[in-house]
Amino acid sequence: MIPSNSLAAVYGIAADCVERQVLGLDVAVDIEAIDETNTRIDVPALLARFRRHGDFGLVALVGVQSNQYPRALDIARPFREAGIPVAMGGFHVSGCLSMLDGRAIGLDACREMGIAMFAGEAETRLDIVLRDAAERRLAPIYDFTKDLPGMEGSPVPFLPKRYVARTLDVSASFDAGRGCPYQCTFCTIINVQGRKSRYRSADDVEHLVRLNWAHGIFKFFITDDNFARNKEWEAIFDRLIELREKGGIPLALMVQVDVLCHKIPNFVEKAKRAGVTRVFIGLENINPDNLAAAKKRQNKITEYRKMLLAWKTQGIMTLAGYILGFPADTPETIRRDIAIIQKELPLDVLEFFCLTPLPGSEDHQTLWKNGIPMEEDLNNYELEHVCTAHPEMSKQEWEAIYHEAWSLYYTPQHMKTLLRRTAATGGPMGSLVKLLFTFSTTDRIEKVHPLQSGILRLRHPSERRPGLPRETPWIFWPRFAWETLYKHAILAGAIGRLLVWEMVIARDRDARAYTDRALTPVRDDEDETLDLLTKTTGARSAVAHVKKIAGLTRSVPVG
Repeated sequence: MIPSNSLAAVYGIAADCVERQVLGLDVAVDIEAIDETNTRIDVPALLARFRRHGDFGLVALVGVQSNQYPRALDIARPFREAGIPVAMGGFHVSGCLSMLDGRAIGLDACREMGIAMFAGEAETRLDIVLRDAAERRLAPIYDFTKDLPGMEGSPVPFLPKRYVARTLDVSASFDAGRGCPYQCTFCTIINVQGRKSRYRSADDVEHLVRLNWAHGIFKFFITDDNFARNKEWEAIFDRLIELREKGGIPLALMVQVDVLCHKIPNFVEKAKRAGVTRVFIGLENINPDNLAAAKKRQNKITEYRKMLLAWKTQGIMTLAGYILGFPADTPETIRRDIAIIQKELPLDVLEFFCLTPLPGSEDHQTLWKNGIPMEEDLNNYELEHVCTAHPEMSKQEWEAIYHEAWSLYYTPQHMKTLLRRTAATGGPMGSLVKLLFTFSTTDRIEKVHPLQSGILRLRHPSERRPGLPRETPWIFWPRFAWETLYKHAILAGAIGRLLVWEMVIARDRDARAYTDRALTPVRDDEDETLDLLTKTTGARSAVAHVKKIAGLTRSVPVG
C-alpha cells in the first residue's frame, strides 16, 4: 500500500549522486527503482538492457530483510553469471555483520557469488560504491555499521510518481529520525541504526513534503521506530502544522510511538494538528513478566489505558503490535489476554507476530552463541513462523494459536464494538473499515500477515524457487484463476458486511452516547477491578510498584 522507505531513501541518495556527477562529466546515469511487492522483475529484459550498454552498471538489492535474503540471491544469480556488478544491503547483511562473526546466516553465498555486501547506511557512502562498480572493482564488504552518518541536510527519501502510482498513489514514507534508546532483545533496529537519536531537520522534512506535494502525494508514513524519542519531534510537528494550517497541504500521517508518549507535554495534541490519523504502538504484551524477559521495561501496563484514551480522545486510530511466544505464554494465557484487550483497552487494530530470533537481534545472537537450534530456512523469518523452541508450547501449538489469535480478536461482535467506539469518539469510521477488512481476512485467506497483503497476488509459473519442478501452464493458470475468484468472493462478502455495520452504526442517533469499559475514563480503583491489572503476578507487582513510588513521592496513585 505504501512505497518502501528503504527504496525511496536509496533512490534519493542515488539521485543526489547523479546530480553531483560523482562518476564524472562524461557518464550519463539512469536510475530505475523496482519494488517486487508490486512489480514483476523481468530478469531477461534487464539482462538485455545491460548488454546494450556493455554490461556497464550496477544492480543494487535494497533493504533486504532476512526472509527476503534467499529471494535476493535468486535475483542476483543471473546478473552475476552475466558478469554484472551486484551489491546487497539491508537489515540481514547489516544485522549479521554487526552482531555475529561476519560469515553466519548464509553470508558466504554472497562471497561465493561475488555480491558486494553493504552494511550500514548509504548517506555519504553510496558515492564509493558507485565509483567502484563503474570501475568493476567492487569490494566484498562495505561495512559502515560502526560509523553511522548524520541525517540533517542529507538527501531525503523520494520516489518519482510513476513508482508511487503502483501503490495507493497518494501515499509515501520517510524516516524523520533513526536510532532508539531502548534495549528490546527481539529488535534488530537498535543494533543496525544504533541507540543514539539522529534526525532530519524541520527544513529537511518541509523540503520532502513539498517535493512530494508537487506530485499530488500528501499522505506519509513516518517510519521512525519511535518518533516520540526523536529529539526534533516538536520542531518537525510545528513545521508540519504550519504546512497544513497555513500552506494548505492536506497532510495525513501515520507515526510509530512508544506507550509513554502521552506523558510528553503537547505530543498527542500537536500530533493531531500535524495531521496524524493513525499511530502504531509497540504494545507487544500485557504481561509484565514477558516484557521484562525481552528487556522492554519501558512498557508500563499501568499506562496502557491512559495512553490509548489520549489518542482516542483526539479521534486518532490506534494500531498495536502484539508478540506471541514470550516465555510465559501458553495457548490458554494468550486467549485470556486477547479477551482482556478486547474488553478493557480502547485499541482499534491489533497485529500479531511470533517472537522470532531475527538475525541482528540480541535474541538471535544469544541462541547462536549457545548453539541452540533455530529454523534453517530464512524464508520463515517473517514473524509468522515459529523459528525456535518454546518452554511451554510445542511448535504445532504455537503456530496454531498464532493463526487462532486473528480470529479471536477480529470476531464480528468485536468489530462492531470497534466501530461503535469510533463513532462515539468521532473517529474516521471509513478508515477503520478498511483496516478491519484487511486485518480480519488476510491470515485466514492467504496465510500471510496483513501487511504483506494486496489486491491481487502476483505469480508466474516461470518463477519457481530453484530446485522445485516447473508447473505446466495448463495446470498453473486454471488453478490460479480459480483461487483468485474464490478468494475475492470471500473478500466481497467481508467488505459488504463491514459496510452494512458501518452504515447502521453511523445512522444510530445514540451512536455518540455509546460507552463501554474500555472507553471509561481511568479511575483510581482500577488496580482492583481490571483484569489487565489483576490476572497475572507481573501485573500485580507492577501495580504495587506504582503505588510504592506514588507513596514515596506523595503523588496521586494511578490505576
